[in-house]
Amino acid sequence: MKLAAALLAATVATASAFTAAPVRTMGVATPALFMSEEEAAPAEEAVVEEEETPVEEPAGPAYTCMSREAILAEPNTIEFGGIWDPLGLSKLGSDETIAWFRHSEVKHGRVAMAAFVGWWAVGSGLRFPGELAHGLEFSSIPSKGLEAWDAVPGWGKAQMLLFAGLIEFHDEIFFSKRGEHYLRGGTPGKNMVPGLFDPFNLSSQKSEEALAIGRSREIKNGRLAMLGVAGMYAAATIPGSVPLQPDC
Repeated sequence: MKLAAALLAATVATASAFTAAPVRTMGVATPALFMSEEEAAPAEEAVVEEEETPVEEPAGPAYTCMSREAILAEPNTIEFGGIWDPLGLSKLGSDETIAWFRHSEVKHGRVAMAAFVGWWAVGSGLRFPGELAHGLEFSSIPSKGLEAWDAVPGWGKAQMLLFAGLIEFHDEIFFSKRGEHYLRGGTPGKNMVPGLFDPFNLSSQKSEEALAIGRSREIKNGRLAMLGVAGMYAAATIPGSVPLQPDC
């Protein structure tokens, strides 16, 4: 019995000597894994760099609108010893907003000056010769302003409004194409119609300082004309609303 046990132990020990040692796969695979990660790293970095590259946007049009400060610093903004702005309109919006306000003020002032002269001329009895329309003599036009306007035929009123609209539309297109629009650095109130507000070309020989004084006078006269037309309209529609104002 003891002999058999000894033979069995010797056999097991001899067989274990011929058993292959376990292969350490981790030791072999690890360098390959590190190599693959190192090779992939530059590609990943390149992708990250490509994604982080900012896309250049197309440059917009370069322009400089007349600043709010430049407009408010002009002498024509001073009334009663300070900037005349009871409603605080000069604090609204951007530089473009203030430039639009100035452009509108200049044009409304010009329209009011023309309206005041026309109202005065009709009230004074001045008339063109001939006919205003077929069967309507200029001499038959009433002397009061609103009544004279009512006497103009509908097509005549449409022609006047259409003419004013075409001038306005042409101004916008003309100065926009030339890059001199009043919202893009151009002069607010500038008109492209030759001779419309300077038929005798009096401004060609004046200095820039004299032209600036003339623009300030135009704005102030326009303000006065707007008040004058508003007063005459009130007197014509509401009797006695304007003291010392004759019936017109």
